Amino acid sequence: MKKRLYAVLLASPLLYSAAVFADDAQQLRDKLISTASLKADFKQTVTDVNQKVIQTGSGIFALAYPNQFYWHLTQPDESKIVADGKDLWIYNPFAEEVVIMDFAQAINASPIALLVHRDDATWSQYFVTKKQDCYEIKPKAVDSGILSVNVCFNNTQLTHFNVADDKGNLSQFDLSHQQAITNKDKALFTFILPDNIDVDDQRRKTAH
Repeated sequence: MKKRLYAVLLASPLLYSAAVFADDAQQLRDKLISTASLKADFKQTVTDVNQKVIQTGSGIFALAYPNQFYWHLTQPDESKIVADGKDLWIYNPFAEEVVIMDFAQAINASPIALLVHRDDATWSQYFVTKKQDCYEIKPKAVDSGILSVNVCFNNTQLTHFNVADDKGNLSQFDLSHQQAITNKDKALFTFILPDNIDVDDQRRKTAH
């Protein structure tokens, strides 16, 4: 389960020129700028290397610039990921455990980072290729656990995305009921630590 949660975050020879990649990346950045915040329901389908369905689920997804992220899987088993812009919390109610990480530590190697990042340093870590209404994002780091992330739009509306990992699994997420974040929704990005749970604080000591 924990590996699956990390995969949500950690979203052949290249035949395109650097200029094409740069243009595609800029197009994606322009679309994301128009999506400064988003809240939506999602349905998740995970298939293995043989395209066999190994998990389905549903929940609520939200993001806001800069660096705020909310992921609440409600079915079949509850889990939650919350990023407040500084720290990232991964909560597993069944295991009664929460893992805390620096946001930068957890997100730098993940293509999903581009949804809430605008800085050039972060974007320079990825290749971006446009394919019809979708953008394929691949990390330049060869040791990343995520092979690629595809994000797809209807005009400027983010409609679905998928994450392919190095185990051959493909996690597909279809979004519905998209809307901008309201003032009330901003509370989603604040994690309130439950009582009587184990805390695994992995934040870099130098950051505190």
